[in-house]
Amino acid sequence: MAFDRTYMERAIELAKKGEGAVNPNPLVGAVIVKDNRIIGEGYHARYGELHAERNAFANLTEDAEGAEMYVTLEPCCHHGKQPPCVEAIVEHKIAKVYVGSDDPNERVAGKGIEFLRNHGVEVETQMMKEECDELNPVFFHYITTKTPYVVMKYAMTMDGKIATRKGLSKWITGEEARYNVQLTRNKYIGIMVGIGTVIKDNPMLNCRIEGGRNPVRIVCDSYLNIPLDCNLVSTAKDIRTIVATIMPEETEARYKEHMQKENSLCDKGVEIIHVETLDSKVNLNDLMIKLGELGIDGILLEGGGTLNYSALNAGIVNEVQVYIAPKIFGGSEAISPVEGLGVESPDLSFAFDLKNVKNIEDDILLTYVKKGGCSKCSQE
Repeated sequence: MAFDRTYMERAIELAKKGEGAVNPNPLVGAVIVKDNRIIGEGYHARYGELHAERNAFANLTEDAEGAEMYVTLEPCCHHGKQPPCVEAIVEHKIAKVYVGSDDPNERVAGKGIEFLRNHGVEVETQMMKEECDELNPVFFHYITTKTPYVVMKYAMTMDGKIATRKGLSKWITGEEARYNVQLTRNKYIGIMVGIGTVIKDNPMLNCRIEGGRNPVRIVCDSYLNIPLDCNLVSTAKDIRTIVATIMPEETEARYKEHMQKENSLCDKGVEIIHVETLDSKVNLNDLMIKLGELGIDGILLEGGGTLNYSALNAGIVNEVQVYIAPKIFGGSEAISPVEGLGVESPDLSFAFDLKNVKNIEDDILLTYVKKGGCSKCSQE
């Protein structure tokens, strides 16, 4: 039987059901077809549980001998929390496997395909590769760099303002757009803001959808100014909260004060990360390395203009999501999404490629990916 896009499209649809539950593993879907009928399907539903292929076998309605499998990512061939999927494919005597994405994980990276072929299974690769790749920009980035995939998100007016001159921003976008942000919070393990946002807005940074997953809350706070009674600290024992800071170098008294504040935060459940210093502030590149070591594979950056500029300047932003509302605030003192020093000339701008345009009621969501990045570092 020739390749049929319908079955891979179904596998992609299944894979998306794992959003918010499988990180730092990839989203994967699998469909088993015999005599032009689906006889089993599955997806990776939760980190640590069965992979897509084994879930598909668990849902078989009849014997799979001689059947074909459609899977969005190269089947694994190593022992982790689950046994290798390639072994299950061979055991069930699957005749042919259609693979969407290549797996850049060095423990797989073609070895799964080689194993199958060596055991008599026919394999065709890169089937609907672009569509399958779009499932896993976070996984592809994290598995190759060991640092989080960073998505900078902000909502602005038609004239590029994220708040009025008095700092008021509720609400720029409509209800549906704000709900979409909650879905995005559910997708990424981490959410990051700067201390300015914490002091100004006192946010919760949780996921407010039924059955959603609260992201790990990360605050860039160079001088440990976070209030002990703010919402993030008050709920740190319920929702994982990390504060990234630098060690003070001024005086012994300042060091002692800093450590006392750290102890108070730790008593309330906050995790402290000491980060290298860059221009007397948190070094964001060092922070990304340390967060990657903690298994945080993706971050939604919801900072203000200062942190946004620092993130762009550090080169850590992989994707930008811009919500544009049909409103104009005006005012030279109204707040912009990216502040800081800015670039000196247009040719020095932070460049991105437009990936997707989506209408959400009266608002528009523009998605950009870092210019020059590989195709695997993009998503809808």
